[in-house]
Amino acid sequence: MRYWTSASEHQRLLPVDLEPDLRLANASEKWERSDRLSEGRSQNADESSARPKKRKRRLWQLAILLVIGAGALFWSVSVPDSGGSSGDRGGRLVASSGPTQSAEAPPTPPRNAVPVTAARAERKDIAIFRTGLGSVQAFNTVSVTSRVDGQLQEIQFEEGQEVKAGDVLARIDDRLYQAAVRQREAQLRASTAQVNSARADMERLKTLLNRDVGSRQAYEAQVALVEQNEAQRDAASADLDNARLQLEYATIRSPIDGRVGFRQIDVGNMIAAAERAPIATVTQMQPVNIVFTLPQEDLLAVGSQLDAGEALPVSALARDGRLDLGQGELSTIDNQVDSTTGTFKLKARFDNEQKTLWPGEFVTVRLMVEKENGALVVPAQAVQRSQQGTYVYVVGTDDIAQMRDVQVGLIQDGLAIIKSGLEDGEQVVVDGQFKLEPGSLVSTTPATAPAAMSDATTNQSPG
Repeated sequence: MRYWTSASEHQRLLPVDLEPDLRLANASEKWERSDRLSEGRSQNADESSARPKKRKRRLWQLAILLVIGAGALFWSVSVPDSGGSSGDRGGRLVASSGPTQSAEAPPTPPRNAVPVTAARAERKDIAIFRTGLGSVQAFNTVSVTSRVDGQLQEIQFEEGQEVKAGDVLARIDDRLYQAAVRQREAQLRASTAQVNSARADMERLKTLLNRDVGSRQAYEAQVALVEQNEAQRDAASADLDNARLQLEYATIRSPIDGRVGFRQIDVGNMIAAAERAPIATVTQMQPVNIVFTLPQEDLLAVGSQLDAGEALPVSALARDGRLDLGQGELSTIDNQVDSTTGTFKLKARFDNEQKTLWPGEFVTVRLMVEKENGALVVPAQAVQRSQQGTYVYVVGTDDIAQMRDVQVGLIQDGLAIIKSGLEDGEQVVVDGQFKLEPGSLVSTTPATAPAAMSDATTNQSPG
């Protein structure tokens, strides 16, 4: 029996009449394979082309739904409720379960009305201030030093302590000065004895001279000797006073009432009076002075009132202009204007009872120069500026806002003084002006009272 090892060998050994049939079978098999491949490719192409179509269809459906929803929302907002039905298409009425409670809802502003905040112009008594920057100066400042040489033996104060004039602050070794006092006392006693002896001799010579027994020359010489001894006694007395004074200087006392600063010298150090090295500094803080500056344009107004003897009140504020540090009174004006800055200096005195003002502190100073009674004022926020000047929006009784030009005198403390253009009681827009134009329909909300110190540190002109 014969076995074929391959298809080619099998084909070669077949009879001749079977060879066309085999070729036809192979060809049909190839055609079927190619048909299957082409069908698979067409199917993939159909699926890939169908995907974008489905996506487009979904996008169109979503867009249609959004348009329908927007239309429904617009219809529910624009169409008002008829008869106050509980269905509440606009969502403005909510039914509550339980007992019915009557609550008055805030008035609904007219359609297309611009919501604004408004306030009325009114008349007030306004104090006019001038504001400047100043610094606190101690009424007295003393550097405590020793007036004698010696070793520092004792410190009798605490840093930051409040002291009175005459309180002991330190002591220096005074044994040398005690010995000097005793020496001067002995010299004084010796001089006094010489004076007494010379005066007794003078009296005796005077008695002899009266009896025409003694010599006038001897008497006159004795008188001169008495005077000389008296001079020596006076010198010895002065030396004793000086020695006692040096002994007193060994005890260092505070010359003024005030607050002691940091200690500069420690116990045990040698102190030389010629070096003038301070042991500590005492600062008087009650009262204090504040020196501040104002523009030279205010010199005439301030100087005339000060010369007339009027008391001009002064307020000291913290740098932020909000915290009140104390009240004082203007005491003097400097005698010249600073030509480099165009300002002049003023000095005010403060009692500083609460000790809120510290030497060297920078503060904002407000000086009241005059008082305007019955001034027409509006909140400063109501005043707007344009190229033509200052203006406000006035709200009429029909809730229509109109632009009106005004003349502003001064702006301070959150208020603007109106010189012309407004009447007492008229309503002006305080907030929301940027949404308005002349003739706009507005819905007003009352403004709160302006903060008294919101603009406390500035005095503005309407420029």
